[in-house]
Amino acid sequence: MANMYCKCGETLSTVMAPNDIQIRMYTDKEWDKILEVDTIESWKFPLPKNDVWRCPTCERLYFFEDNKVIKTYALEPAS
Repeated sequence: MANMYCKCGETLSTVMAPNDIQIRMYTDKEWDKILEVDTIESWKFPLPKNDVWRCPTCERLYFFEDNKVIKTYALEPAS
């Protein structure tokens, strides 16, 4: 649980849980491994490899690895 500033100036915080900032995204391989278990209990779900945060104002996506931003994606308008 932490906070940071988006490039647009919005404060992003994951202090409150649940929140609309942090997104749980699994690769297909990660998800298949989870589904291999006979019974899925939510408290047993492993955390995804990448931590992803989404800004509610500009919708930039921040990808973290070892608690450091490794990639930032900004949306482009549809053509």
